[in-house]
Amino acid sequence: MFMTLPLNLRMLLQMLVGLLCAVGASGTDNGTAQPGPPPLLLVSFDGFRADYLKRFPMPNLERLYSQGVLVEQLTNVFITKTFPNHYSLVTGLYAESHGILASNMYDPVTHKSFHVGGNVSDPVWWSEARPLWLTAQDSGYKTATAMWPGSDVAIGNRTASHFLPYNSHVTFQQRLKNVTKWMLGDEKEPPAMFAALYWEEPDRSGHIFGPDNDTAMSQVLKEVDANVGLLVEELTSTGLWGRVNVLVTSDHGMAQCSAERLIRLDDCLHPDNYTLVDLSPVTALIPRQDPEGVFDLLNKCHPHMTVYLKSAIPDRLHYRNNGRTQPIILIAAEGWTIVRNGNQLPRLGDHGYDNSLPSMHPFMAAAGPSFRQGYRVGSLQSVDIYPLMCRLLSVPAQPNNGTLNRARCLLVAETCWEVPVMVALVVGVLLVLTVITGESGLTSDTRPLLYCWGFCPCSHIGLTRSSVFLIIYF
Repeated sequence: MFMTLPLNLRMLLQMLVGLLCAVGASGTDNGTAQPGPPPLLLVSFDGFRADYLKRFPMPNLERLYSQGVLVEQLTNVFITKTFPNHYSLVTGLYAESHGILASNMYDPVTHKSFHVGGNVSDPVWWSEARPLWLTAQDSGYKTATAMWPGSDVAIGNRTASHFLPYNSHVTFQQRLKNVTKWMLGDEKEPPAMFAALYWEEPDRSGHIFGPDNDTAMSQVLKEVDANVGLLVEELTSTGLWGRVNVLVTSDHGMAQCSAERLIRLDDCLHPDNYTLVDLSPVTALIPRQDPEGVFDLLNKCHPHMTVYLKSAIPDRLHYRNNGRTQPIILIAAEGWTIVRNGNQLPRLGDHGYDNSLPSMHPFMAAAGPSFRQGYRVGSLQSVDIYPLMCRLLSVPAQPNNGTLNRARCLLVAETCWEVPVMVALVVGVLLVLTVITGESGLTSDTRPLLYCWGFCPCSHIGLTRSSVFLIIYF
């Protein structure tokens, strides 16, 4: 039937069908056999606000992402604190889903409390999710962590294959040396395929000096960039650079605070009326009686503070649906600090604010054999990092709130064509072919049947052969 068409029309149809198939195939590799996925190293510099990249020179970091990819801003999870966001990076879950809601928590079921700086290693807090180091082990890989929050906790009686328990006195270089040793392996232990490394700066200095102190932040970011240089140097000297995928990111940004921007709870509500769980910039409290009355008092308290009953927390925050979310939360406006009383500002820089604020956003940079070179995107969701890492390691992802579709453009063997784009392209081709066949005077008996999509490698565009098989009649 196809051969009954005029030659020029047959050629045009072949070109259009070829275009569709080529788009579907554009993310495939060259057909050479791959020995397995490259190892993956995840590095977090705590409190690295996205716009630090533009404000301060960082030649080592710039060199790294010039050889790979840069995501200029990550929209992180609420609340924009260290523990919730580090757990989101390795689970792909919002805080309400993985259960690490804040730096200070109370569980009404177990009646236990969680405080950063205290005992945070009770598995009860971490067991609502399975982090990547365990998922990778389920696929037979060895894993390693250096002080990543939660990685020394026995979740389901398992930790990472190798880990360093948290100790702030251990230098970046010492942490890095341990990680590379584990990634190299030896005659007794196979190499770790996934490793995660945590470093406290520039968060620590951001709290002390505030992010607007250019002199102080310039110095600490110079040190952070030197650590990126150490990272590349260590990977190069051990032969790992170019063989491993390196992903550098952060958990949150930082906002400038001021003693002129204090919200005093005691001015609004007597302390006898509530139990305080967490203070600032997101206050979590439990009313001792009359929750509605406590809410009404707090709701009138201060124009730079938003108050929510648990049931009214906005869906976009993904914070309501967990038993550890307290009955009332208070969210300070950017740069405002909630205190019990007095005039003392606890810190010049803080985070934890609404995750829609650019000042709360971190960044992501990556390089390695699986990443494009010299590629930039404006933004991603931090929960997308987990499915991206699962793809890099070729391990099945646990249920999560992220999507690979937003991140696949970063990968050299993937394409960023998404389903809506593909549908639009198909519709456009249909319209063109309809016009052509109509003008050619073809009858329904002589109009060809075209089928391409069942044979195109659509898995690389987020589709599968079983889910898409496009048959076009004219």
